[in-house]
This record gives sequence, C-alpha cells and structure tokens, in this order.
Amino acid sequence: MSFHYLDNSATTRVSEAAANKALMLMRENFGNPSSLHSFGFSAEKELDFARSTIAQAINAKESEIYFTSGGTEANNLAIMGSVEARKRMGKKIVTTAIEHSSVLDSFKHLESLGFEVEFVYPKDEQGFDLADFEKAIDEKTILVSVMLVNNETGLMPPVSKIPALIKRKGAPAAFHIDAVQGFGKENVNVAALRCDLLSISAHKIHGPKGVGALFVKKGTRILPRTFGGKQENSIRPGTEALPLIGAFAVAASEIKVLENSEKIKPLNQYLRQKLAEMDDIIINSPEDASSYILNFSALGIRSETMLHHLSSQGVYVSSGSACSKGGKSHVLAALHLSPERADSAIRVSFSKESTKEDIDALLEALRLGLNTLQRVKL
Repeated sequence: MSFHYLDNSATTRVSEAAANKALMLMRENFGNPSSLHSFGFSAEKELDFARSTIAQAINAKESEIYFTSGGTEANNLAIMGSVEARKRMGKKIVTTAIEHSSVLDSFKHLESLGFEVEFVYPKDEQGFDLADFEKAIDEKTILVSVMLVNNETGLMPPVSKIPALIKRKGAPAAFHIDAVQGFGKENVNVAALRCDLLSISAHKIHGPKGVGALFVKKGTRILPRTFGGKQENSIRPGTEALPLIGAFAVAASEIKVLENSEKIKPLNQYLRQKLAEMDDIIINSPEDASSYILNFSALGIRSETMLHHLSSQGVYVSSGSACSKGGKSHVLAALHLSPERADSAIRVSFSKESTKEDIDALLEALRLGLNTLQRVKL
C-alpha cells in the first residue's frame, strides 16, 4: 500500500542532497573543527560555510548564528540566556498562550523562580488583538517571546508589530521569535522582523533531526546555559555536530519560499474547499494562517480514533504537536475551542513534497472514517 505523508510539521523527509552531505562529513571530511591539523582545518571550513549559508537564509551576519541541537535548545537558550543577562533590569517577561512547549515550559520555570509572566491569549481561533500585547508590555519587561507560525493551526501572531510596542513602552526587553515552523515556508528576514533572537530547526525544512540554530543580533547579550569549551563563542560549547550542521546548510540552500508557496497554497485551498462540503467537519485554522498547516475537527470522533483509521489507510497526519505525545492541546484550549472540537482535531501539514494525490487519499479515507467509525459524545 502506498503512503501519503501529511505530518510535515512534526518532521520532514531529509532531502537526498542533505543526506549525502551528512554521509560525506561522517565518512570523509570527519575531522573535529577545533583540531589544529589539516583534517581539522578542512572541517572548520565546512563549518564556516554552513554558518554563512544559514546566515544568508535569514539575512543575518555569520557571527550572529549559533548552532544548537534543535529548536527546543535554541528556544531555551534564547529565553533563559537573555533573561539571565537582563534580570537586573526587571522581572517581567511576556509570551503567548499558544507557544510551543519549549517556550511555555521555560516561562513556567522562570515563573517558579519569581519572574512575573504575562501570557497573552488570542481572542479566538482567528488570532490576537494587538491591544493585549500593548497592555502586557511595560517598562519592566525584559523579554518578549512570540512564535512566527503556530505549529498546530498555522495561526500567525502579529510579530511584525511587537518591536514598535517594546520601543514605545520604553521596555529593556529582548524580542525573541520562535521561527521553527515558519523558516523555509514564510519569508524569514531578521532585519525586517526587527528581532533580537530567532530560533530555527533543520528537520522542518528537509534537513536532519538533532540540529538547529539561534540567531543572536549583534549587541544582544545572552549568557550560556552549558559550559565546557570555546565552541560557538562559548555560548553553546561542545564539539559541533558537523555532519548534521552541513546537512542543515544544504537543506537551507534548497529553500524556495515563493516557488513552494505557489504549490502549497492551492493544495491548502483545495483541502479547505472539500472539507467545507463535508458534514460534521469544522475547520479550525484561520483563513490567513500559514498555508503549510490546516487544522480541522471531525465532530463526534476522537482524534486518536481517526488517526488510527487514517493510518490504516496509509494516510499520516497528527492531532497536534508531536512533542505533546497525544496529550490535550493547550493551543486549542487557548483558542477557546469547545471540548468537542478540541478532542476531535486533526492537523494536516504540507511540505514541498506534498501532492494532490495525498490530499485525495486523505479525503477518501476521511469519508470512510466518518461513515464507519463509532461516534461518541465528546
């Protein structure tokens, strides 16, 4: 049976070129970039080239890129590192209620340490009221962290308007953007976004798992969370995972935001149209959400039940963030969805490899499930 993979927000298939680069760096150019011999020098050149490639992809300087083990570590380093550096300036930090768990749990930990945390809630599934951010940010705010694209519904918070709010309030805050779900899909330009910190990850853009990067704007001070070496300017010490980093750079070099968007947007619209024609289906993603994510509810059928059914038909989607491992979605709760909608939610997420055949297979399997699966009162 053929398979139809539509869970790309969880992870993407590594591109052939990226995989080949990783293999070459594991088997041929395998030196430690810190070693003072020819193998080390050759590896260092690869590391420098990868850093330059990632920097160019987000319009940053090479010196502003720090490699990490992925988006979670990048988010933790941005949040904990910047708060530690600014804690004498204030005790208030601001984020949204729909952030990835790596951001939310970092904020909750800081709250337990005595920081004042302000969680901004969306008005509904359509998005936020900018006035709520304006109320939350004040002259004691030392960090604002907001995601570029929500990983469950594709909702896009008003990140472009937040730097002006921070400036108007006279806050000493660093501005962090979790761009893990947006990088490679939306235009990510750190100069245009006016952010101080930005997190990205390889495995969402057809690179390998286990590697990501944190952009730290020149002049933005953060303190390290780990210790033991001079790598990454001592901000993230430890021998660099060069095969993963090299593959990450290859995947970044293959990004074609406009070309891919012209392919993905019609697929999203086609699925929206077909879902709207079905009984007991409610679409949870706003119209202006990222085209790469479409969340809907099949009313009366638990998410887990529908997921198992779709999987049996060779169609692979999810019920939300892979990091939640099937737990109830804090995102859908924050969006004020009813328990019936939240408990029956399905997330479809696209990549440049997605096709109309994948969508048609999903629709066929979904119709079968709606007609045959046992309904429950949620």
